[in-house]
Amino acid sequence: MPLTPADSALFGTLFSQPEVAALFSDEAYVRRLLEVEGALAAVQGRLGIIPPESAGAILQLTRTFSPDLGQLREGLLTDGVPVSALLGQLRPALPAPARDHLHFGATTQDIVDTASVLAAREALGVLRRELLAVGDRLAELSQAHAGTLMPGRTHSQQALPVTFGLKAAGWLTPITRHLERLRELEGRLYVVSFGGAAGTLAALEDRGLDVAEALAAELGLSAPPTPWHTQRDTILELAAWLTGVGTSLGKLAQDMILLAQSEVGEVREGGGGGGSSTMPQKQNPITSEVILAAASTNAGLLAAVARSGVQEHERGTHGWQVEWLTVPQMLGLTGAALAHTRRLLGALEVQAQRMRENVQASHGLMLAEALSFALTAVLPREEAKALIRDAVPQALAGKGHLVELVREQLGHLGDRVDWAALTEERTLGATAPLISRAVEQYHGTRLHRPTHRQRTPPEENS
Repeated sequence: MPLTPADSALFGTLFSQPEVAALFSDEAYVRRLLEVEGALAAVQGRLGIIPPESAGAILQLTRTFSPDLGQLREGLLTDGVPVSALLGQLRPALPAPARDHLHFGATTQDIVDTASVLAAREALGVLRRELLAVGDRLAELSQAHAGTLMPGRTHSQQALPVTFGLKAAGWLTPITRHLERLRELEGRLYVVSFGGAAGTLAALEDRGLDVAEALAAELGLSAPPTPWHTQRDTILELAAWLTGVGTSLGKLAQDMILLAQSEVGEVREGGGGGGSSTMPQKQNPITSEVILAAASTNAGLLAAVARSGVQEHERGTHGWQVEWLTVPQMLGLTGAALAHTRRLLGALEVQAQRMRENVQASHGLMLAEALSFALTAVLPREEAKALIRDAVPQALAGKGHLVELVREQLGHLGDRVDWAALTEERTLGATAPLISRAVEQYHGTRLHRPTHRQRTPPEENS
């Protein structure tokens, strides 16, 4: 197994999402570095900071240049980042007057951080689409199974009757919140990094802020009040969001594993997968297991990202590199978890009859709370509870239905109890409106379009 399974040709199908993975290839990374360098030259040319001829030559070269990745690797060993080596390859390909205008007034971290923001923006676009697909399916399941009766469980024990639609609505509501959080996060994350050597933009004298604003607009980003070379809170916010999405998907997957147990049998993953090499009767919940693995890994990586944010003065030491080791992996794992969840929900087999059988097999024990409230019409609350407690062992032993056992004990006192209301279907409380609220809130959030700036197409900048 490779050091990072997500990058493996074999294991990558489990632990990465193809579109997200493609965004973090070496070639894609270098293309974004070139994109930022080209955009910087373009805006500086328009602002009169460098000659227009130099700006045009740099922009054209960054759009067509094919770097030598081998030389970039050698530069990485020396400089820790590939930018210096990339600039070393670009300059000889430029007209002599333009060479000094390449990367003018910027520092390496400006280029790398801005390129990373561009990558995150593309990746989050994919994750948003997958998140919406998951949300759409959960909304469908919520409504389609609004009346599909099943046991509700607390502390892994049967508690009260619920419906599968309500369970699906419970999975849906955090998806809605994650969409809301993403919209807020994007406003803070999609910002240009441009501060120069020590965050003062001194090399550009009084034009530094003009360049920062123009560069941001060129790339469809915003310009923050101050450079963020060592202020990494938005990177941590991104990592926390990714972890939160994984946690919500992991909760769904954990529920699926429990519901699919042989003794429970209320759902099946579907698709015919998850077979055992030696036990042909089994269908293992492999998809749910992979979702949980991705969620658990992201939770561990979050701690590293949090620690990496403690950086020194105006330029940090190792924290930056920790982000490279963690954040792309977290984006990939979240993409994989979302894609697996979408496929899981698309092929899910809801065993409605088995759910009902499991309710019936409880012999009315899930009606204990409702029965207790109903008996207060004829008995004090404590006496009602005591009567039910005495009848529970008999129901557990299969000697009758809890409601009927209690009814027999009451005799004529039970004439004032509404026994017809004591069924699982009639003790679902606010289930229907709760489902409606969850679905309506999701659809309202779904229709709210992102507000972050979009980049002007490159042909309009030339």
